[in-house]
Amino acid sequence: MILVNAPLIAPNAKKYLNECLETNWLSGEGPFVSRFEEAFAMRMNVGYAMTTNSGTASLHLALASLGVGPGDEVILPASTMGACYFAIWYCGAKAVPVDVDPVTYTIDPKAVERAITPKTKAVMAVHLFGHPCEMDALLALKKKHHFLLIEDCAEAHGATYHGQVVGSFGEAGCYSFYANKIITTGEGGMMTTNDPELATKARSMKTFSFSPEKRFTHIGMGYRYTMTNLQAAVGLAQLEILDSSIKAKHKMAAFYAKHLQKIPGIVVPTEKKDCQSVFWMYAILVKEKEFGMSRDRLMKELLENFGIQTRSFFFPPQVAFAEMHVFDGLTFPVADRIGEEGLYLPSGLGNTQAEFQQVVDAIAQISKKRRTAR
Repeated sequence: MILVNAPLIAPNAKKYLNECLETNWLSGEGPFVSRFEEAFAMRMNVGYAMTTNSGTASLHLALASLGVGPGDEVILPASTMGACYFAIWYCGAKAVPVDVDPVTYTIDPKAVERAITPKTKAVMAVHLFGHPCEMDALLALKKKHHFLLIEDCAEAHGATYHGQVVGSFGEAGCYSFYANKIITTGEGGMMTTNDPELATKARSMKTFSFSPEKRFTHIGMGYRYTMTNLQAAVGLAQLEILDSSIKAKHKMAAFYAKHLQKIPGIVVPTEKKDCQSVFWMYAILVKEKEFGMSRDRLMKELLENFGIQTRSFFFPPQVAFAEMHVFDGLTFPVADRIGEEGLYLPSGLGNTQAEFQQVVDAIAQISKKRRTAR
């Protein structure tokens, strides 16, 4: 079986974990937590970084610490992970999905502007699949309409827009360190900001908002969103190899592009000028008419006949939350289309060049068979 995302564990991970065990520091108050936060803030060129126990927690922490609440609206892309919606709903706010760019699949600034109302408190910019959003346009809208900007960088560790690292543009950046992410701690996340007051508030809220003067008394609403010393130890080791990991992602993407762009009906991802995508996953579209079969059929054949695991794109909200009936009747032309046509291929840092070759060979073989059958 070729996994869709095999992780790669950094060389120093075992060394740092052993340090945790030898010193008996396991909890979120261990020294690797602050070491990881400080190193991460420096690498992402932000003032402050606060570890969390998941990417979802980092999104909720950012929204909550920024005061998003009932009566507020938060605009977000119609093609994204459900965690973005849940984080908004945890705050009692309304999630307002808008369509995405047909080239990068990130939030469409024109759609954002059309959705702005007097209740718009924030916009969540998701750097999907590792490609930066159109930040100049979003920042212009932010200046004009005075909303908060939260960047979801769960899939974009180290990606840059005009040379600036994503996560450093808005009030807060939010990261996931789930097992399939470029930097992983197994489970975990990070919230970043350049605002010292916001950092202080978020750091307090993630640990039950304990009073600094009297522990076990609370200065406001609090959560238990801490990361363990063990996880932070792994994260620090993973951060140390981030640059080489990004290079490996670019090598993988270049290989896939070279071979797959020749196949009729396969649309490979684009990296816009002055943007550096980190190609978290190699995301393609399957045009059924040109390729000769649907996305779902291709995924099934790859798995059953070649042992190759793939994943579909995120579904638009009216599909993802169909059982909740909160977005019934809505349509998003681009998000709807890529939700039906999109899949990502084995792209993990632990996947091998030989596996990438098997993937392109399998898709080429399926394509040839379909053309011959016609």
